[in-house]
Amino acid sequence: MLLVYPVTEIVKYIPVLLGTIIVGTTSGNPLWSLIPVSLVAAFGVARWFTTSYRIDGDHVQLRSGIVARRTLSVPRPRIRSVDVEADLLHRVLGLAVLAIGTGNQAAKGEEFKLDALDTSRIPTLRAELLSHTARHAPEDVQVSSPDQSAESGVEIGHWQPAWVRYAPLSLTGLAIFAPIVGLAGQYGLIEVISKSSAVQGLGDDSAAGVTIVIVGLTVLSLVLVSLAACAQYLATWYRLRVLDNGTTLHLRHGLFTTRQITLDLARFRGATLNEPLLLRAAHAAQLEMIMTGENPRQKILPQAPRTAVEQTLDELLRTRRRPNPENSTAPQPITGTTLGTIDLHLHGPAARRRRYTRAAWPVGGIIVAMLAITIAGGHLPAWTWTLPVVFALIMAALAEDRYRGLGHRVLPGTTGPTWLITRRGSLDRNRDCLEAPGIIGWTVRQTFWQRRAGLATVVAATAAGKKAYSVVDIPIEQAAELIETVTPGRLGKR
Repeated sequence: MLLVYPVTEIVKYIPVLLGTIIVGTTSGNPLWSLIPVSLVAAFGVARWFTTSYRIDGDHVQLRSGIVARRTLSVPRPRIRSVDVEADLLHRVLGLAVLAIGTGNQAAKGEEFKLDALDTSRIPTLRAELLSHTARHAPEDVQVSSPDQSAESGVEIGHWQPAWVRYAPLSLTGLAIFAPIVGLAGQYGLIEVISKSSAVQGLGDDSAAGVTIVIVGLTVLSLVLVSLAACAQYLATWYRLRVLDNGTTLHLRHGLFTTRQITLDLARFRGATLNEPLLLRAAHAAQLEMIMTGENPRQKILPQAPRTAVEQTLDELLRTRRRPNPENSTAPQPITGTTLGTIDLHLHGPAARRRRYTRAAWPVGGIIVAMLAITIAGGHLPAWTWTLPVVFALIMAALAEDRYRGLGHRVLPGTTGPTWLITRRGSLDRNRDCLEAPGIIGWTVRQTFWQRRAGLATVVAATAAGKKAYSVVDIPIEQAAELIETVTPGRLGKR
């Protein structure tokens, strides 16, 4: 700990320390640059002497601060997740960082983190912090004792090296590569390239040569973006395992920085199958949890084959939901159906017309703009009139795909909860599976154009995940029936 804290503080203040080194060198006395380094290191050492934590029967407390003392106190029943993370330095020293999640969005510096704990103490400490989750376990579920690792349980998902091929099908690589290019541009890289002899000679080349250069740069950019996406995918999700022990869900992954996340399944309210367009074309998807008070995009499986995602979702429901005759609203197994593959009800011709109408507006705008230019005396080449036609075909295909991606289904529960499944989107399609006990309210919304078409958007409000899950453009006469089927009696009596 006495090594981790000083190193961490020095890394945080690298820009300031570089400035002092430059000043010390130019002044002729390099020793001046050692003073800030010593002060920062001393501050890191002082953190160890002034930081302590305590766990009693009701609360977990963390006391820290050098000048201003601060005490964070969390009631143990409010603990919803335990996140264990270890970067390379922590792993070399046999240490880890344990963070407690309570469902509240803590400001920076206000998180409940126990830094630089001995890894041998982590399993027992994690089990103790989540010991209250055993109260929610069904009677036939065997719960691990506190001295056992949280990594015991049924494996419902694991990472495979072949999944790396799906990494370039997301925007992760672009998000990594674009800031690097932008930073290089700020430091004059673009100007250097534009003044190079190779670029200056492009003006003397033929159109074919320019085209080859442009295509080559495009291919190079795609390769670099793909490599960045694959590197990030490997670093984040290497050796992922998803374990379910009946009361908690345990995730472990990471190449350089390992991360272990333990989630209280009493907060589980459903799951989301995320299918962006490129992933959907490759028959792949991602799986996210819907949990009360947790990250609304808490990912369980990254980009993976659709069959693997569906299997993990099915295993999660089967291993957690067990018969309990005394409580009909308790989580129960879903037999004979898979929420990831079950067919959904389409929303009818009115919803389809609405998608085509909305897709036609941009095409009409382009045609009107071109006509205005022509009437004003402008000259447009004849080939430009093919652009609205091509754009119209693209928008029509998008409208049809958006309609085919629209749907919902209600699975009434007999011994278990009723499930609401809703799907929407084209470029970024989500299939949300939400259990009825997690729904706390409903909103039926109609815009002006929806009223004209006899459609409505039904929004299920919940304290979990994204907080609101919409059934878009459903026929208005089906809205009340949907609400009554999912949550009987919620509409009241007239």
